[in-house]
Amino acid sequence: MHFAAIFFFALLAADPANSAESPRHEAELVFPLHDKHNHAPGIVELPGGDLLVSWYRGSGERSADDVAVYGARRKKGEAMWSEPFLMADRKGFPDCNTCMMIDSRGRLWLFWPTILANTWESCLTNFKVSADYSGPGAPKWDREGIILLKPDDFRDEALKLLDERLAALPQPIGKELQAQIDGLKAKLGDKLFQRLGWQPRCKPTVLPGGRILLPLYSDTFSISIMATSDDGGDSWRASKPLIGFGNIQPAVLRRDDGTLVAYMRENGPRDRIRVSESKDDGITWGPVGETELANPGSGLDGVRLAGGQWLLVYNDTTSGRASLAVSLSDDEGRTWKWTRHLEKQATGSYHYPAVIQGREGTIHIVYSYFVAGGKSMKHAAFNAPWVKAGD
Repeated sequence: MHFAAIFFFALLAADPANSAESPRHEAELVFPLHDKHNHAPGIVELPGGDLLVSWYRGSGERSADDVAVYGARRKKGEAMWSEPFLMADRKGFPDCNTCMMIDSRGRLWLFWPTILANTWESCLTNFKVSADYSGPGAPKWDREGIILLKPDDFRDEALKLLDERLAALPQPIGKELQAQIDGLKAKLGDKLFQRLGWQPRCKPTVLPGGRILLPLYSDTFSISIMATSDDGGDSWRASKPLIGFGNIQPAVLRRDDGTLVAYMRENGPRDRIRVSESKDDGITWGPVGETELANPGSGLDGVRLAGGQWLLVYNDTTSGRASLAVSLSDDEGRTWKWTRHLEKQATGSYHYPAVIQGREGTIHIVYSYFVAGGKSMKHAAFNAPWVKAGD
């Protein structure tokens, strides 16, 4: 071949525009549509490349005592998921939101709350740990326990913020709402309510120094907190709470300068994803603000990709959960330049996503999939170029 032609093809091969990865996306249900309530998944990639998904299943949520935690596997290179199998069940009590992680020692962790008295405020967060989880069916659990938290008394800080919010309201509140607020204020000063009712939703974040942050939230107060461990999960302590009254279910991402950013579901009137930052590895947190991203009162999740981009998956509406979006940021969450939809339907609910990035770069999201014919978990696998290509 002539030298000029060789040089041309060499340049062509080296051009990033020509060697860029093509958009790719695939999706499937983890199991056929089911008549019971199937909700709140977690997902991990196992060391060999298999995927493991968790969720809870039963006749309802906190009010149904048959609710238990289930799982399913998909082997690397295969298209089908295994039959669901039981992962955890506190007999006679509802078991709810799930999340998972693989720790620095290669152990699998499963977290979920058990609801003691059929109210969210009565829950305790459980964990199970396994070093033998590669075979079919449920992992062989080596250890299990309960995460007990003893936060520093946050009554005065919370009451001050609550009174400021009430004073800023444009009109007086009614008797019914006032009674609810009085009840909330009484609970804020009660040690039992400060220490009980914390439950997980999004996966833990492991910091470069080894600290584990398990994001938790309280439906008693509609605030969040971090359970932190500096000894590989042998013991846990509570961070300062993230108090914004309406900010729950945090997903935590870390910037290059060490700042932690918690994105949270909005359970109040703002209709926007809530946000707070920590400068000390998650022990204390700044004021709870809000982003420009819509939220209808529904769970979200995020992940930092291998190339440094941030990905957030959330319901991008102010009402309903029929639209599920994925957004990408190339400036560590300050702006979100690209958005594409996993679901954008007229009906149904597609919500409570959990997201990870696999070792080979594929982004995996699993989410609750509710349609007229039943409920399932749906798994989507795609790459960043697919998001950037837009709808």
